[in-house]
Amino acid sequence: MAVEQLPGRVGRFARYLTDLLALLDQGGGWCGVFRQRDPDGMRACLDGREVPPWDVVEALLQDFAGRYGAPAATAETDRARTLHAAALTAYDSLPDARETLGDRLDVMLREQRYAAERRAELGRLLAAATDPEAADALRLDLAWARDDHARATARCAEIRDRMTELDRRTAAARPGEPGNDAGIRAPGASPARAGEGAPESPEGEGRTGGAAGRVRRAAGPAQGGAGSEGGRRRGRRRGGARFAGVVGEDAAPASAVPDHVPGPLAAPAAEHTPRGARFAGTAGPGEQPAPRPGPPAVAAADEAAAGRLVEALTRLRAEERGGEAHALLAEAANGPAARFAPLAAHLEQAGLGADWTTLLWEAASLPAERLVAVADALAAAGRATDAERILRQGVARPATEIGAAVLGLVREGRRREARALLDACVRARTPEEAARSAEPAPPVLVPLLLEAAHGVSDERHRDLVHALRVAGFAT
Repeated sequence: MAVEQLPGRVGRFARYLTDLLALLDQGGGWCGVFRQRDPDGMRACLDGREVPPWDVVEALLQDFAGRYGAPAATAETDRARTLHAAALTAYDSLPDARETLGDRLDVMLREQRYAAERRAELGRLLAAATDPEAADALRLDLAWARDDHARATARCAEIRDRMTELDRRTAAARPGEPGNDAGIRAPGASPARAGEGAPESPEGEGRTGGAAGRVRRAAGPAQGGAGSEGGRRRGRRRGGARFAGVVGEDAAPASAVPDHVPGPLAAPAAEHTPRGARFAGTAGPGEQPAPRPGPPAVAAADEAAAGRLVEALTRLRAEERGGEAHALLAEAANGPAARFAPLAAHLEQAGLGADWTTLLWEAASLPAERLVAVADALAAAGRATDAERILRQGVARPATEIGAAVLGLVREGRRREARALLDACVRARTPEEAARSAEPAPPVLVPLLLEAAHGVSDERHRDLVHALRVAGFAT
């Protein structure tokens, strides 16, 4: 995206971010971590060429709280969230935004998987470690891996929210530019009036009415700030992906994980119950219906197995054995489809909702037939939102891979499962991406894709027809 294309709201947030960073310890806390991990990415955000993920802003606000106190940070968080949301809306109004978001979601899903694998591996190594110094190093690496996974999970949720909101706004007029000032307010200072702000000086000071200068004249940093220990702890090699925490060979060493690691954003709530997907027990003409629940004895066995698994998981979490806990979830993802609904209930009762999200993510990489079976089981148990989510995550894989999986299901006579995957594909992917899924066998897949798109909306059907023509799969 060209810089000159970006609307003013992105620039306003960039000025806000610049002022915020000017108030922080540049070498300590999360500010220091982000500058070391990805200086180019940080510069892109400060220049207004990118908008950082919210978890990055949230972490910087924790640094702010360490220096200026929680009340000031609470007020600033509301302001930052408003400006950040406006910047995202503006950024996502560009013509290629949907495709860009889809690409970034693919990247973040891979990074999430890598972080989970890294976390599990480190957990196993830590459990077997006998040398105290080696164990300490592994604990630090494990803390980073957990942070990486939490951030990747949060960013996947944020990107999906943006895609959903972008789809909702497609037919609507673009909102007007907000006039609020984007400067940082000093603790106790009065808010600036809408649209108020001083021009930038040659040195770059006073970008937004001199608010940053007012904060510099405020009381000094509080004791025990977020970055106070950053330089004295052992670090490890970090990655260079944009604030993503992917381990790389040429990354600069980072400080230890700052205290009070921000947790992941809540997973986005589904906007609607699935309407067109054939995974809720309804079959088309000539199709096999979704599997019915098993006999009571089998259901009781699944219930008992789910209970035992959650008991073990609760114990592992209490003992901070995260790697083993994740390995247990990965194993559960390969279990019987009928066990997912009781697992969801037990996990929620135990306060392990985040582990349920992880389990769904693990299951999203199952082979197509098993993926749809899990969605069927969840929908039959009244968990249609989770059924929709797992299919949506499952079709985040490469488009041609989706097409090959659908083709395999069709050839096996499992057209209902094939239609469920294609329904999720045309809902979650751009028309161009969905069209690419027809590549393995256009004569078979194009009619099924068009049928699925028609079940979503007439507009989606028209867009897909156009995308298929551009791709050379339809005339």
